[in-house]
Amino acid sequence: MLSVSTSREERSYHHGDLRMALLRAAAELLAEQGEAAISLREVARRAQVSHNAPYRHFTDREALLAALAEQGFAELLERMQVVAREGKAEARLAALGRCYVDFALQRRGLFRLMFSGALERNRYPTLLTAAQALHRQLEEAVAVLVADVDGIASLSAWSLVHGLAQLLLEGQVAVDEDRQVLIERVTSEFAEGLLRRG
Repeated sequence: MLSVSTSREERSYHHGDLRMALLRAAAELLAEQGEAAISLREVARRAQVSHNAPYRHFTDREALLAALAEQGFAELLERMQVVAREGKAEARLAALGRCYVDFALQRRGLFRLMFSGALERNRYPTLLTAAQALHRQLEEAVAVLVADVDGIASLSAWSLVHGLAQLLLEGQVAVDEDRQVLIERVTSEFAEGLLRRG
């Protein structure tokens, strides 16, 4: 006679993709408690699988964090690609900057993880590729406005939006006006400056 197993791990496999369930659980933990709260055991508990189940997809905690960061880059890139199809070139660049900063403020823990020095991107080729794709999106937006042979203009654009995002995240900018208005003014002024230079 065949016995029917009712283990939590097996039930989870039947109800969906284990890897995605683990990443969802990790994303929830990250948003609620920060990166330090993420462990493979806690993620397994949240996903309602055995504590060994995460090792089927992630060799260790860093591999899980790298996969989570990769998802973050993919999500931000997807948002930026939608914005990149709208309006004139200078308006597009400003909109991409706003999109970047908005993402950082909406997904604080994920944004910090994506750019964490603790993750060795070279160990995770798909993470590296996702990060490079995001940078290419900015390079393309800048290239429409100005010849950027040495990459300095696109690095400047990235530095501006990333720096603004970090300053806002850390509460280092006193915002007397609506935060969206501030982001709009900073990114638009930079885009207009590039256009004058080009």
